[in-house]
Amino acid sequence: MKNGVKPIPEGMHTITPHLVVSGAAQAIDFYKQAFGAVELHRMPMPDGRLMHASVKIGDSVMMLVDEFPEMGACKAPTPGATSPVTLHLYVEDADAIFNQAVAAGATVKMPPADMFWGDRYAQVKDPFGHDWSIATRREILTPQQMQQRQQEMFAGKGK
Repeated sequence: MKNGVKPIPEGMHTITPHLVVSGAAQAIDFYKQAFGAVELHRMPMPDGRLMHASVKIGDSVMMLVDEFPEMGACKAPTPGATSPVTLHLYVEDADAIFNQAVAAGATVKMPPADMFWGDRYAQVKDPFGHDWSIATRREILTPQQMQQRQQEMFAGKGK
């Protein structure tokens, strides 16, 4: 700690998602409804776009910014395109959060199912083009148990 300043701010983790969104203010509202996000900070530009915002989902902080195509590098996902990134949520009840996200406007990519690795797992796409996986750990399995279940799944016999 140099000059009394912590190098990593309180409540932050080493890796923090920072999403570029077309309609960041609306995305914050969606994340509140879908995932129980709590808004922490918002810095609007004179034109109303957000140059920075942050929300907390569970114990994790996520940053958001509106897209600024005139700056060249700050672009939101293309509507309808496949995202190369998935944000993963571990929650107490994957089914409840999945249903909450869908009710808030998320598109179903994969409904909740029990997975060979021991999680109840689902996937959604938010209205802003970002993919989310939602999981609840249900079983603690050894790597050997997971491998066996995976082999059974690919052979058409298991979960």
